[in-house]
Amino acid sequence: MSAFHWLNEQFSFFGLPVYWSDFLGNILALATVWLALRRSLVAWPVQILGSVFLLIASLNVHLGGNAARQVVIIVSASWGWATWKRSREQEGAINVRWANWNERAVLIAAMVFGTIAFAAVLKWQDASFYPGAPMWMVSADAWIFVGSIIAMYSQARRYIEFWFVWLAVDLVGVPLAVHSELYFSGIVYSVFFVMVVIGIRDWASRSKPQEIASPLEPAVLVEGREETTR
Repeated sequence: MSAFHWLNEQFSFFGLPVYWSDFLGNILALATVWLALRRSLVAWPVQILGSVFLLIASLNVHLGGNAARQVVIIVSASWGWATWKRSREQEGAINVRWANWNERAVLIAAMVFGTIAFAAVLKWQDASFYPGAPMWMVSADAWIFVGSIIAMYSQARRYIEFWFVWLAVDLVGVPLAVHSELYFSGIVYSVFFVMVVIGIRDWASRSKPQEIASPLEPAVLVEGREETTR
């Protein structure tokens, strides 16, 4: 492992101390979002490699929830890669759609109750930040972990809502990264915010006409059934 010791060393990035593992992991994370926006299969292996670097960075600053998150992302990305590959073989393309209201309800419930449950586990094990860390910090760590799992699942299922989940993760991820002195992660989370907005618009424009209403647009009655205006 000594050959990879340099990943836990810091360098100056515009005056900010940045770990190499944090830097490389987030560069690949940005590439992942750009590739996902283009619905490219390459997004998945790039995400796996980026998560390996971010796992090293998280362990280096004792972020237990974020470290566990990277392990789950690696496993989930392997599943998502296979799912997208099968979809392209069967449909000839990576088609995307809005989730229906039942699916949305499940995603929201999983986000809320999953965060509560995982925060309790992290607090019980003192596995987030430092022993005795306040519950709000532990909950933020858990929110990012659970949100990432749900986002990965939604992305693999090709739900447009996966962008909204990443948005919710980013809103917590920026201050948490800065608080943990992972400054480059904080900068990247801010860039993610812009890319997520672009991703929502792009995937929404590519979604197939269907009976599921977009949460961003009103439903109208066309030819005896509901469709969304576009």
